[in-house]
Amino acid sequence: MIAILLSSGVALLVALFGTPLFIRFLVHRNYGQFVRQDGPTAHFTKRGTPTMGGVVIIAATLVGVAASMLVSERLPSASALLALYLMTGLGLVGFLDDFTKIRKQRSLGLTARAKIVGQGFVGISFAVLALQFPNDSNRTPASTKISFLRDTNIDLAFAGTTIGLILFVIWANFLITAWSNAVNLTDGLDGLATGTSLAVFGAYVLVGIWQLNQSCQRFVAAGPRCYEVRDPQDLAIVAAAVVGACLGFLWWNASPAKIFMGDTGSLALGGALAGLSILSRTEILAAIIGGLFVIIVLSDIIQIGFFKMTRRRVFKMAPLHHHFELSGWGEVTIVIRFWLIAGLFAALGMGIFYAEWVVS
Repeated sequence: MIAILLSSGVALLVALFGTPLFIRFLVHRNYGQFVRQDGPTAHFTKRGTPTMGGVVIIAATLVGVAASMLVSERLPSASALLALYLMTGLGLVGFLDDFTKIRKQRSLGLTARAKIVGQGFVGISFAVLALQFPNDSNRTPASTKISFLRDTNIDLAFAGTTIGLILFVIWANFLITAWSNAVNLTDGLDGLATGTSLAVFGAYVLVGIWQLNQSCQRFVAAGPRCYEVRDPQDLAIVAAAVVGACLGFLWWNASPAKIFMGDTGSLALGGALAGLSILSRTEILAAIIGGLFVIIVLSDIIQIGFFKMTRRRVFKMAPLHHHFELSGWGEVTIVIRFWLIAGLFAALGMGIFYAEWVVS
């Protein structure tokens, strides 16, 4: 437990005191945000606000995990390294996207092909590596079985080892793409994605702690069923570091934002969420815990699909938070209410997670 608290505390301090230093650097280099012209007019005042703040979130997370491992006098597990690899790798893709926007002085960054190649490389390599590194109990960080609260009986390796690996890579990359895009779409108002991430990753800290206490690799004091997760403690440490990093960053990202996380942060957080859901065997549960992210993605899909079919719009603008902006809601009002919804979804997910263990 001390290692988990230390990870979060160090990440919090690094983000809280490192963000203003990074803001000064970005202002000095004139690295500011470009705003889409078809968005709410109120956003035009945000043009020039420093972006790429996700660099701080990633750095704080890495330092927090490293400090925890150093004090614990042990090396990070394969699961922790894989989660951090996915987070950092996607963050790098986002950084290149943000930097391209700044360098070319436009609101569009990398080409779609370049983004797909970058995300694909990180996602595929993560998926392949996640099925390696068995421990003494022959458990690998990930499983080819689709998971809800734990692994289900739906095994993607049913057709053979090679085909199973291919199907798992496809499934894992679907989750990675979905979550990275979900956080990216949510990052449209000051502090919205950051605060939502606090609730989601906070829930994953609790998931990791519970799985550790009920791990099949140790004596289970109560309950007929244990969790076959390879490294639950390290996953909780990573999730706690992300919580601390987001909390420290939110101090500067809350309205009026002094800095934006940019694609660097949104893709990194989406990757971290995807990685934690896969490695903790809670892939479908993540859609409940991160329910607000799912709603925002669905609003975008509904808007695009309905417009293509009827040439009419369901919302005044998608994603959903912009619809409420154009309906006259204040930005802070939208953000706070969406945070509350995010917290309710996280609580609902944790309730389902715990209830399954109680009744099993």
